[in-house]
Amino acid sequence: MKKFVDRNKELSFLEDEYQKKASSLVIIYGRRRTGKTALLSRFLQDKDGLYFLASEESETVNRNNFAAAALEYINVECSDTNKEQTVNFHVWDDIFRYILMKKEKPLILIDEFQYLGKVNPAFPSILQRIWDTLLKDSSAMVVLCGSLISMMKSQTLNYSSPLYGRRTGQLRLRQIPFSYYHDFMPELSYEKQIERYAVTGGVPKYIEMFVDYENIYDAIQHNVLNSSMFLYDEPEFLLQNEVEDIGSYFSVIRTIAQGAHKLGEIALRLEISQDSLASYLDTLIDLDILEKEVPVNERNPEKSKKVLYRIKDNYILFWFRFVYPYKGQLEIGNQEYVMKRIREHLIDHHISYVYEDICRERLMHLDLNLMKVGRYWEKDIEIDLLGINEDERRIVFGECKYWIGQVGMNIMTALQEKSKCVRWHEGDREEIFVLFSIHGFTKELKEYAAAKENIRLMQ
Repeated sequence: MKKFVDRNKELSFLEDEYQKKASSLVIIYGRRRTGKTALLSRFLQDKDGLYFLASEESETVNRNNFAAAALEYINVECSDTNKEQTVNFHVWDDIFRYILMKKEKPLILIDEFQYLGKVNPAFPSILQRIWDTLLKDSSAMVVLCGSLISMMKSQTLNYSSPLYGRRTGQLRLRQIPFSYYHDFMPELSYEKQIERYAVTGGVPKYIEMFVDYENIYDAIQHNVLNSSMFLYDEPEFLLQNEVEDIGSYFSVIRTIAQGAHKLGEIALRLEISQDSLASYLDTLIDLDILEKEVPVNERNPEKSKKVLYRIKDNYILFWFRFVYPYKGQLEIGNQEYVMKRIREHLIDHHISYVYEDICRERLMHLDLNLMKVGRYWEKDIEIDLLGINEDERRIVFGECKYWIGQVGMNIMTALQEKSKCVRWHEGDREEIFVLFSIHGFTKELKEYAAAKENIRLMQ
């Protein structure tokens, strides 16, 4: 199964860039397996364009391969009787110059662009020269796409990059939101979609691996705990090309996965200084693995001291909770021991937390005109969902329950009590209460909510 899901905004952006009469230089980047190549393929499907996949081979090999792709792009046949095939490209400039001679509207897409800068650190400068002297004043559209975030930023986006200021636009492909998950597997129930999303997240390649399994545990055992499958050591693969000291980064992620979320607590467990820890956290945030969270009602979130660090990637969170700690057992073939742990704790220790993120996304799309949605915590008080509209002074309090039974009046009463502790326009605000429950609500709570205009029950 290979489905092209979502990405409509990204496609529309690329189409707009392509329709420009002037030249266009677009940067596309994002972690592996999020569908960047699929996006390029869909964009190219009705166009005459050159697609080139760079490799970690030498610059000469890459240049020769690019030249061959260019000759094919301009319909030059490689035969002894064809004079054009005798053109020798010893420098990159000549290849681009030749394309411009033959194509009125050149479309050039270079995938895994970062490898060109890896084999030759001067390549961004070479491309800058080509852009400034040849491409800038043409009608060409050039797309540079890459999956190593740190390299793509240093080579194309950072101020120190020779290409800085040349791009006309950039796209960072992130994971697909849960609201589109049903497009991959529309035949599954809402609950089963949540189960799979809790493990695969919104990474298309991961989702494809789980499609043929009706049971989430069978899918995990075959695709994750099997050492011959790529998901078995995927987090190691993702990080090894982005950071040097992978062991230290793994220690940070595992500590957070085990429940330490405050800077001081993480540093204490790792026995390192908070200043040293901060650089690791910043890098992991930049790689879309962690996120920094503050209570949503904070007036100055950038100065808040109530910062928590959370793993935002569902698969990495799952892997560090249920795979990494038991790698020893898996290496000796003891899958059943690990599967027993997963069966016992997957719902309470993992899916229930991911369910909060899903409910947060749903809350944002309700007709409440919320400007911000997040969580709230203060000392011993936690509220799963808090949404605010500053202009209308509307505040929404929410709880999410992913458990077997129905949610009853006790949860509503507790939420109403906790709401009194939230300091935000007290006495002059519109309060709305929203409860999410995967298995519904008791008759008593339904009747209570039906009589109140400010209560919503969401299943």
